[in-house]
Amino acid sequence: MDRNIRSLIAKLPKVEQHVHIVGSIRPSTLLWLLSESDIEQSDLWNLEKVQELFQYRDFSHFIECYSFVTRSIRNEGQFERIVYEMLEDEARQNVRYVEASFSAPDHTRLGLDYSKALKAINRGIEKAHLDFGVECNLKIDLVRDYGPEAALKQLELISTYRERVVAIDIGGREYSAPAKSFEEVYRKAREMGLHPTAHAGEACGPRSIWEAVDVLGVERIGHGVSAREDMALLEHLKRRKISIETCPVSNLKTKVVNDIREHPVRLFFDKCLNVTVNSDDPTMFETNMNNEYSVLHNELGFTLLDLFHLSLNGIDSSFLSNERMERLGEKFHNDFERLAD
Repeated sequence: MDRNIRSLIAKLPKVEQHVHIVGSIRPSTLLWLLSESDIEQSDLWNLEKVQELFQYRDFSHFIECYSFVTRSIRNEGQFERIVYEMLEDEARQNVRYVEASFSAPDHTRLGLDYSKALKAINRGIEKAHLDFGVECNLKIDLVRDYGPEAALKQLELISTYRERVVAIDIGGREYSAPAKSFEEVYRKAREMGLHPTAHAGEACGPRSIWEAVDVLGVERIGHGVSAREDMALLEHLKRRKISIETCPVSNLKTKVVNDIREHPVRLFFDKCLNVTVNSDDPTMFETNMNNEYSVLHNELGFTLLDLFHLSLNGIDSSFLSNERMERLGEKFHNDFERLAD
């Protein structure tokens, strides 16, 4: 890639809507977590072994590795460091605003306290904002694997403490429970004032996306890869103004797509859907936002202006207030005009 384009991409202001806190743990921090834990043979881990861990056969294997990292977090206070470092890394990519996913049920079922964990996360966010200027809000991933009853219990926990929590999501194994089984969960979440999003169309077909949109009433779809198989669905998403949070490198690494040039993000963009680009689990997929933008430029023909439009899409479909969206949009336009000069 031309050095000038690489430099311009690095300077582009960005928004990230789909990034998991656990999936952002630095390898060195994972080693620290293991050293603090009682996981068997944790003293045998090193950076080389961590890199081996982050090589996946398929999506199911990725979930197994992700679960191992989740189990390495043994006390709530550890989230402060994890989140601070995640946002430091985001700031290095010139990401100005982040909506990060916290898969709370993964941790509470292992004995961690939800409120203590969320307070530690917020301490990390506050410190990162002071040090790097990056802003962050939170999505609580209810994790569909545990079913709708567990999700309802998680909503009760959210009602007790929800600082910076703006949305809910259902990640995990998409085939473990259909979206329609969470209809009551999403109805209650909307009543609580939480924005509805859902992972869909990553490991399952278009029907999963249809259910998330028509039954759960989501505002954004995470991944949405299989929407490419259904042109009527694409038109439906466009008409309903449903945004798609694409994660191209993630989908390549988990074998959801076999070749990055087959990824539907170009199709979504050309169809004028509100599509964004995100890193998903940046450490685990050895990527970041600058890399995601570079891949789109190199492999899928996105121009610098196209990439800037992706950044603006991130603002337009964010869960910020209208006033904050307007101010951030003005800042992005000013920064882009300076780049273009």
